[in-house]
Amino acid sequence: MSSVAQARVDLVGLTRALVDIDSTTGREANAGTFLARYLRELGFAVVEQQVDDQRFNVFATCGEPAAVVFSTHFDCVPPFFPSRVENNRIYGRGACDAKGILAAQVAAVDRLRSEGETRAGMLFVVGEERGSEGAHRANTDAAAAACRFLVNGEPTDRRLGMATRGLLRVVLTAAGRAAHSSFPELGESAIDKLIDVLMEIRRLEWPADPVLGVTHYTVGLITGGVAHNVIPPAAQAELTFRTVSEGARIVDILRRLEPRVSVEALFEVPPVRMTVVPGFETAVFPFTTDVPFLHAWGQPLLIGPGSIHVAHTSEESIDIAEQQAAVDDYVAIARELLARP
Repeated sequence: MSSVAQARVDLVGLTRALVDIDSTTGREANAGTFLARYLRELGFAVVEQQVDDQRFNVFATCGEPAAVVFSTHFDCVPPFFPSRVENNRIYGRGACDAKGILAAQVAAVDRLRSEGETRAGMLFVVGEERGSEGAHRANTDAAAAACRFLVNGEPTDRRLGMATRGLLRVVLTAAGRAAHSSFPELGESAIDKLIDVLMEIRRLEWPADPVLGVTHYTVGLITGGVAHNVIPPAAQAELTFRTVSEGARIVDILRRLEPRVSVEALFEVPPVRMTVVPGFETAVFPFTTDVPFLHAWGQPLLIGPGSIHVAHTSEESIDIAEQQAAVDDYVAIARELLARP
């Protein structure tokens, strides 16, 4: 890192300052205010993209239209816990998902600017962990028209993403008929119906892709029944599919189980193919990001320091040396992309 960037952006200090602000999804206002002020003090042109009456995205440029935009989110999953430094790692909620990444992106753009490259910008959004409201808002912004490449930051162990799986949430509902449990022949158990269907789902064949692999799913939530001595009249299961194709293919397969259960698709994030640049290890990731909702911002890339395996855990952390190396990664990627015709 150049001496100018070192003096201006304290990676550890900025990361800890952000981590120490509780910005669990829905509570991002204070973090947004801090971040907008910090970037303005560095001399960036900052626009606050209002998402609701309190929360806003932060979009910053070097004063001219940005052809390459670095992006990540500054909301976190609960519960909040503050930062600490231990064994050359920064611990705390959001340390690697994604406030440590955000700090590395700020340092990278600041270094690029100090070296004369002013075509890079930053887009930091709210709401990624629950519904991607910030990304949806950013995708309508006029500034997106100038952007050719979006470098999204998530913890990928500094590997470039070739692709990410999609996500599909589905609810299966079984209907029965209540009766006294001493006369089961008078009722119809919705729970039994649901269990039979879930067992059958295990044997179904799901879509596959040569790069992304085979679709897999989790039964994340089951509810049903009214009391231990009543034949259950209703039951539900919520399934999350990690998809490699359009969600409609999954729903079509599940429709075969009707009318034993009804099938309702709640939410979908499509799989995404990414742009890559030479010189980086690549990988395919099973998690979803804001990228599908930021398509107006040009060709997407995905890379960031830190491991997804510690994100969302009580041991969430980021290695300081890896975070510093990520600044170099981001600078190199921006220069490669900006050199493309």
